[in-house]
Amino acid sequence: MIYLGPAGVPISSKDRSTLGGLRRVAELKLNAMEIEFVRGVAMSNQTAEEVGRLARELKVELSVHCPYFINLCSTDKRKLEASKKRILDSVERCYHMGARIAVFHPGFYGSLTPEAAYEMVKEADRDMLDRMKSMGIKGVALGHETTGKVSAFGSLEELVRLCKEIRGCEPVVDFAHLWARNAGKIDYGRIFDQLEPLKLKHLHTHFTSMEWTPAKVPGAGNERRHLPISFDQPPVDPLVREVLRRNLDITIISESPVLEQDSLVLKQKFEKLGFRF
Repeated sequence: MIYLGPAGVPISSKDRSTLGGLRRVAELKLNAMEIEFVRGVAMSNQTAEEVGRLARELKVELSVHCPYFINLCSTDKRKLEASKKRILDSVERCYHMGARIAVFHPGFYGSLTPEAAYEMVKEADRDMLDRMKSMGIKGVALGHETTGKVSAFGSLEELVRLCKEIRGCEPVVDFAHLWARNAGKIDYGRIFDQLEPLKLKHLHTHFTSMEWTPAKVPGAGNERRHLPISFDQPPVDPLVREVLRRNLDITIISESPVLEQDSLVLKQKFEKLGFRF
């Protein structure tokens, strides 16, 4: 199955609540929505349950994006613990609404070597998964998003390695971040090939166009700003064709500045090539 929808409440939703956003997603005949906790987790468990009931009724696939203020590579114990708490608070809401994945940006290398940063993220994941077990939380994956800056932990290679080692962790492929990080280059087929060893039943992804700037590292870049997918950077059509060719079970969340408008553009592209939602 292919799930398409916006990162947050649709722009066209008159009711700006999460419930209103879900109803607007369904009106538009989209089938996914990512709940954005990026500034903090303000939703109660009770509201999360209400959101989940409505999503199931409307047949909208839910996911959650954790707050931005997360750094699992921090050597400051207080900052590290605060990062874990923000993720676990998001995971708890995820569980109560019946969403299967909580997405976050893992952190920054800072003064650490990439290998040391990797070990810190891995240890933090193990700790959070242990806490989730003690909380009785099942069926929620820790979704590590590929990052768009060379200073940030989260290359595809790092995340595939991590998710091979830690059960309960999944990569979240942000195609625009990979495009920026690789200085305006992307090979969708190679990305999906790299993911194959994980044998994922479902792949969660983000898509938008992206302006990037060159990094000091040769052949690398950094994300600058999100753009509507009409900019075609990274190109859209090759992704659509590759998803259909591989018959992928995938969610594609639009992080475009025009949110649901670009989800609808993606839907039209899939339908033009014969897919029926």
